[in-house]
Amino acid sequence: MPNKPPLPRNARRRAAAIEAERKRKAAIRRNVIISGSVLALAAIVIGIVVAVGNTVKDRQAEAAGPAQLVRDNSVYLNRPADAKVTVVEFLDFECEACGALYPTMEKARETYGDRVNFVVRYFPIESHFNAMRSARAVEAAGQQGKWEPMYQKMYETQTQWAEQRVPQDEVFRGFAQELGLDMAAWDAAYKDPATEARIKADQADGTALGVQGTPTVFVNGQQLQLRSSADLTGAIDKALAGG
Repeated sequence: MPNKPPLPRNARRRAAAIEAERKRKAAIRRNVIISGSVLALAAIVIGIVVAVGNTVKDRQAEAAGPAQLVRDNSVYLNRPADAKVTVVEFLDFECEACGALYPTMEKARETYGDRVNFVVRYFPIESHFNAMRSARAVEAAGQQGKWEPMYQKMYETQTQWAEQRVPQDEVFRGFAQELGLDMAAWDAAYKDPATEARIKADQADGTALGVQGTPTVFVNGQQLQLRSSADLTGAIDKALAGG
């Protein structure tokens, strides 16, 4: 069989260009198919992750129950019989604003403590390096009946240990010693994951109730906009009057 004569140079170039274009389009079609498959798979995976995440959250919320302003294990600084008014403060022991409010809250307790419940709940802010540690220290002291003295000591000494990016564990342990606590028991409670879980339960309630920062104060379930001490006393007086 005779050999075919070679194609002219221009014809060879056109044929090569046509073949290259054919391969390019075929590659594009393959990439589209692969990309579509990857996206579909990603959508399925994301859907599964979201569904699982939502299921976990739903189960956690179901286990915790609805958010409550006051729970059975909440700390009462004052609890007079037949009190018709309840003041609840979500606080952070490292928070400077909480420290500034502390004398006002103590004065309010002195004035209204025989008629009004004063409840304290934890809400340590994540950006405060020792907020959770200080809350654990107070909670551990509370397990020995010394919640209020440790609470007071935290605010009275706040300027000495707050706003420092190093752990203040030994400082808090020193406070426990000053209060005459059983140090073995305090150490165990301070390190116990259940102590932190107790604090985080307060945080979860606060977040669900709309708490975004500290201090946040409620009077009979109404969140206050605190600009001065008069806002707190005015709200208490109004609640006591039935308003």
